Amino acid sequence: MGKQHWRPGNMLYPVPAVMVSCQRKGEKPNIITAAWCGTTVSDPAMVYVSVRPERYSYDIIKETGEYVINLVNKELVFAADFCGVRSGRDVDKFAEMKLTPFPSQKVAPPGIEESPVNLECKVKKILPLGTHHMFLAEIVNVTVDDKYMDEKGKFHLNSSGLVAYSHGEYFELGKKLGKFGYSVQKKKKGITGKKHGKK
Repeated sequence: MGKQHWRPGNMLYPVPAVMVSCQRKGEKPNIITAAWCGTTVSDPAMVYVSVRPERYSYDIIKETGEYVINLVNKELVFAADFCGVRSGRDVDKFAEMKLTPFPSQKVAPPGIEESPVNLECKVKKILPLGTHHMFLAEIVNVTVDDKYMDEKGKFHLNSSGLVAYSHGEYFELGKKLGKFGYSVQKKKKGITGKKHGKK
């Protein structure tokens, strides 16, 4: 048993599979599916999405300076795949996938109502990085679906069936293995809970 050395390539997996909505004024909104997307800064809250210049959505985002990141769950994975392989030049993706444009609060393009979370973003910088250009943006508003809120006001995002993309395939998030900081969390003192029976 050993390891093989491969040429440099994008092998940082899994990554989020998201649907990015955008829109020019007076035109129908469009959706592009992106896996090259992520968090950059927590305060101010900033994210990025990287898009190839030849993609239909590229010019829309560049011209308007706005987009909405819509998280994908298992109910949306078929639509996400479709929006990633079909071009907005040829098809109305909202109509074709029976998705509902959801009015945004701080940006012009709508979110996707069926998505559990919508992140409204304003572009701060465009970085040409090779095959893709990175649209670095500030999150200016977040909308979450009420169905994942409990009676105490806690948002159960991880119960929404979120989807990850890994090496060409989609996966629903699975078994919880721990929570942030659990490796250094102090164990509670007290009874171990073992039952003592007859010898």
